[in-house]
Amino acid sequence: MASGEKKPARARVVLTDISSRAWEHPADKGALVALRKLKGFDVLLKTMSGVFRERAWRLTLLGSAVRVDERQFSRLHRLLAEVGRSLDVSDLPELYVQADPTLSAVTIGMDRPTIVLSSGLVHHLDDDELRFVIGHELGHAVSGHAVYRTLLLRLLGLGGLLYAIPGGAIGIRVITVALLEWSRKAELSADRAGLLASQDPTAALRTHMKLASGGTLEELDVTSFLSQGAEYDEGGDVRESLIKLSLLQQQSHPFAVVRATELRRWIDSGAYTAILGGDYPRRADDDTASVSEAAQEAAASYSASFERTQDTLGKLVHDLAGWMGTASTWVNGRFRRGTESA
Repeated sequence: MASGEKKPARARVVLTDISSRAWEHPADKGALVALRKLKGFDVLLKTMSGVFRERAWRLTLLGSAVRVDERQFSRLHRLLAEVGRSLDVSDLPELYVQADPTLSAVTIGMDRPTIVLSSGLVHHLDDDELRFVIGHELGHAVSGHAVYRTLLLRLLGLGGLLYAIPGGAIGIRVITVALLEWSRKAELSADRAGLLASQDPTAALRTHMKLASGGTLEELDVTSFLSQGAEYDEGGDVRESLIKLSLLQQQSHPFAVVRATELRRWIDSGAYTAILGGDYPRRADDDTASVSEAAQEAAASYSASFERTQDTLGKLVHDLAGWMGTASTWVNGRFRRGTESA
């Protein structure tokens, strides 16, 4: 191929009528399925946000950033269209590029989601990697993460009165930790959406490597990078496990190396290949999705994570849960026999 000649486009599978449930992490999906049953709340919140904050966000972007279209950042405009085609999304968000040397991207807005890419990200990532990132952000928009996360934060704001009640601050803290845990799982969901949109696992891995390194790839090694994720999972002693928990408490995103490891694990599970083959839930069935089934899937996911983990605290929690389950079964059995004999 001659220098400067455009690389031919690779055919990607169009995932017709794919539901966001196909890419949502079980812990994320369990919350979303339940919240989608709360008809009316999200509509009210969208309306309020559209009247006030959302207009301010859009005006700020119009005045300070560059809106992507056929003439401005035309390649990003093309990539957004390709990503939308793969995920069968016709109503695409607006896309902006904002002056920022860091590698970052965000989806904001609820009534009208908008994707914002940093100039550093656009500079350091090639087309295949940008396709993964844009697909990640489109996944956030389609899943409605901004809507439901804001809904919960608004409800949480109403709980400020709890600070006047003894122990109320502890309750707020527990809810905040839970929300941040959900946020981290939502990022894993969006990574899966990005992969389904780009259909290029290698590019997805390169993206995480660049996010971790600040854009440098030439001096990185895939095997060494993934081994970092394995070492992080193993964790070591209880002290290191507690340190990991404290580090994550204020994090809305998982660490880049961890995200790469989790995405690789999802690919290896066979789920990614199955979806490309047509085995995925459809949007037409979203209204009938079972809350209890989603909750059971989330519980099974956490259980599998504890079983897989090699760190000392994770094993301790898993073993303790198993012991409590066994003890509960024994007590219930003894209680039933005692009742029957009385």
